[in-house]
Amino acid sequence: MSSRGWGSTHPRVLIAVLSAAGIGVSLMQTLIIPLVPELPKLLDTDPANASWAITATLLTAAVATPVFGRLGDIYGPKRVLIACALLLTAGSLVCAVTSSLVPFIAGRGLQGLAIPIIPLGISVLRASVPAEKVGAAMGLMSSSLGVGGALGLPLSAAIAQHFTWHALFWVAAGLGVGALAMFVFLVPSVPATSTDRLDPLGALLLAAGLVTLLLGITKGRAWGWTSATTTGMFASSLVVFALFAVWQLRFDSPIVDLRTTVRRPVLTTNIASIGVGFAMFALSLIAPQILELPAGTGYGLGMSMLEAGLWMAPGGLAMMVTAPIAARVMAARGPRFTLFVGCAVIAGGYLAGLWLLGGGPQVMVLNVLVSVGVGFAYASMPTLINAAVPISETAAANGINALARSLGTSISSAVIGAVLAGLTISAGGRAVPTLEAFRAALWIAAGVAALAGMLALLIPLARPAEATDRSASSRLASGSARR
Repeated sequence: MSSRGWGSTHPRVLIAVLSAAGIGVSLMQTLIIPLVPELPKLLDTDPANASWAITATLLTAAVATPVFGRLGDIYGPKRVLIACALLLTAGSLVCAVTSSLVPFIAGRGLQGLAIPIIPLGISVLRASVPAEKVGAAMGLMSSSLGVGGALGLPLSAAIAQHFTWHALFWVAAGLGVGALAMFVFLVPSVPATSTDRLDPLGALLLAAGLVTLLLGITKGRAWGWTSATTTGMFASSLVVFALFAVWQLRFDSPIVDLRTTVRRPVLTTNIASIGVGFAMFALSLIAPQILELPAGTGYGLGMSMLEAGLWMAPGGLAMMVTAPIAARVMAARGPRFTLFVGCAVIAGGYLAGLWLLGGGPQVMVLNVLVSVGVGFAYASMPTLINAAVPISETAAANGINALARSLGTSISSAVIGAVLAGLTISAGGRAVPTLEAFRAALWIAAGVAALAGMLALLIPLARPAEATDRSASSRLASGSARR
C-alpha cells in the first residue's frame, strides 16, 4: 500500500473516511452524558471532583485544536491525524479499565486531544479533493462535529443502559483503532504546507490563556461569578493572552498568525462561529430536559434518557443531509450567504420552539430545524476561512475556527445553565427549571443566532483573485490525486 493512501485516488472514499472519523471523535463530547449523575458513585468521589471528567476533555480539546492544527501545517496532517487516533485510543483504554478518579480524568483528557481530527481533516480535503467537490467535502467534515454530538446521546444511553458503564469506553477505543487504521491506509500523505518551526513558548502561553479562560467560564457558577477564584481566572487569562499577543507579533514562526487572524474576514467569521456554537449547544441543554422532566410539572414529557436521545437523533441525521445541500447553495450564492441562511434558520427554529415543547414529535421538529441551520452554518465556515488564509495555514486557521465554536458551547453552557438554574420549581424533591426558564433560554438562543447572522453579512466577499488562488492552490496540492 502506497503511503499516499488509496483515498488519494478515490475522493469519495477519503471524504467518507475523514467524515466518519470526525463523527467518531465528536461522540466523545456526549459519550459521558448518561453517566454524569452516577459518576460520583462510580468513581467514589464527590460531584465537584467528578465534574472534572467533563472539564478535562474540554480543556485539552481547546488547547490541542489550534496547536495540533499548526503542527499539521508544519509536519503534514497525516502524521498528526495518526497521533490523534493513538491518543484517543489510549485515553479510551485508560477510562475502560479504571474506576479511580485521577486515571479516569487523565483518560478523558487524552480523549480531548483527538478533537483536532476535524480541522486536520479539512486540511487534507482542501489539498486532496478535486476543486468541484472540495466545498461539499469540507462542509461535511465541518458538520461532523455537530452530527457526532447529536448521535452520541442515544448511542451512549443505549450502551450504558444495556451494558456496564466501562463498555462506553471500550466502544470509544474501538473507534480510535478504526480511525487509526483508516488514517494509515486510506489517507494520503499530504506534504507540509509550511516551512516554519514550532513555537513552544507560544503554545504554552496559548494553553495557559485558554485553560484559565475556560475554567472561569465552566466553573464560574460553582465557584461564584464574583468569587476571587473566578475573577482571578479571568484576570489571569487577560494577562496571559496579552503576553501571548506580544510574543506572537515578535516571533517569526508564530503558533497563531495574529495578523491573519484579526483580518476582518477571519475575525468576523470566528466571532459568528462563537454565536453558532452557542446556539447549537443551547438545544442540548433545553430539549433533553423537556423530554425527561416528570409529566407532573405540566410541561415535562417524562421520558427515559434513551427515549429522549432517540427523539434527538434525527437532528444529527438532518445535519449530515444538509451539508451537500449547503454546498450547492454556496456554489450558487457564496459562503457568506450560506452562513447567514444557517443563522436565520437557527433563530427561526428557536422562535418556533416557543410553540414546540408540547410533545416528542414537536421537540424533534425543533431539533431538526436548529440542526439544519447549524448544518448550513458549519458547512460554510471552512470555505470562508480558507478564502482568507494562505494554504500554508489551512489546518491552523480551521483549528482556531473550531476553537471559536467550542468557546461558544462553553459560554452557552454557562449562560443557558444560569438561566435554567435561576428560575426553578420543586418536582420530585428536586429543583427543576420552570417553563418560563426554558422559554427565556429559547429567546436568548434565537437572539444570539440572529446576531451571528448579522455578523455574517459583515464578512467581506472574497476577491476574485483570492478565489482563483484558493482553487489553484487546491488543484496544485492535489496533483497526486488524479481524477
